[in-house]
Amino acid sequence: MRPKVLVFIDWYLPGYKAGGPVRSMANLVEHLRDRVDLHLVTTDTDYTEATPYPDVTPDRWTVMPGGEKVWYASRNGVNAATWRKLLDQEDWRTVYINGLYSRWFSVMPLWLLKGSVRHRVVAVRGMLAAGMMKHGTLKKRAFLAGMRLLGSYRGVTFQATNAEEVEDVKRWIGKEVAVKLVPNLGRKLTATAPPLRAKQPGELRVLSVARIAVEKNTLFAIECLKQVQGRVTFDLYGPIYDEAYWAKCRAAIAELPPGITVTHKGPVPPEEVPELFAHYHALFMPSQGENFGHTMVEALATGLPLVISDRTPWRGLCELNAGWDLPLEEPSCFWEELNDLVAYDQNDLDAVSRGAFALGRRYLDDPATAQRTLDLLVP
Repeated sequence: MRPKVLVFIDWYLPGYKAGGPVRSMANLVEHLRDRVDLHLVTTDTDYTEATPYPDVTPDRWTVMPGGEKVWYASRNGVNAATWRKLLDQEDWRTVYINGLYSRWFSVMPLWLLKGSVRHRVVAVRGMLAAGMMKHGTLKKRAFLAGMRLLGSYRGVTFQATNAEEVEDVKRWIGKEVAVKLVPNLGRKLTATAPPLRAKQPGELRVLSVARIAVEKNTLFAIECLKQVQGRVTFDLYGPIYDEAYWAKCRAAIAELPPGITVTHKGPVPPEEVPELFAHYHALFMPSQGENFGHTMVEALATGLPLVISDRTPWRGLCELNAGWDLPLEEPSCFWEELNDLVAYDQNDLDAVSRGAFALGRRYLDDPATAQRTLDLLVP
């Protein structure tokens, strides 16, 4: 009999607007559904939306095509009594919690399980990274201190997806807590070669697939384009998280020189993203920090080189001929690299595309990550 694992996550498929956490969970399910009996508790609406998913019956277990079960909680169905019923419903081998700050999907399950001997895992999901902790630091520190004081983290194992995140957990939650370094799983992709991307010197098509938000550094990316010469298209795919921040972005777009076009395309369903990458020359995402970067590995796996910050796990890209990870403290590095990309011809782009594809496939084809994830959930 497969071990039973109960998962709490604010948003899940068919939702996609919350970005990385949803993709992380969907990939985990895709890789482990044959070895673990997965039950996921989530909401019946997508991130930033108020209308429930069509064709979803809330407040009951829904069996998905792959065999996993999902409890889509309605607005009224998100409550402590329901959570207690679900926790007591089965002899769960593990309760897996995504994120730290959600009242109902992080705090409440840990509160209800306080003092339990049941195996509990909290996936940090990049929420303790330096770029994230810069915003609302005092409030977050007080929250984490309160959770420790109340004993909600006692006996909990934390999942970090890179070495820096291990240190973040030790710093913000406690040096004595149990932390396991288990990288995120990537999407299963089947391409055997990167698509051909036509490239002429003097032109460049780049994109970002992320919410429009300060931590994603959308404004920084737009302002870098002021120093770029040539015919450049920069398309932004993702929801607008902060209207005031987007207003600053629009003002910066209005100041761009002739030939530079920035367009907000809105959210894109995840299944369409790999095909989307085929129409661009690079992924331009200088975010303030990523604990993994699903968009980045998926771009690499289609042969799309990266122009990103040095605050993600994807480092040493230039040496691997797969892109560039650059310091945010030196904005000139970004616009100089973009100008170089504008000048690329077909042979130049093909070479870096092959390097990106090799790196992406090497990561996605490694079976060790799935085994480490299984060991985390079923110790």
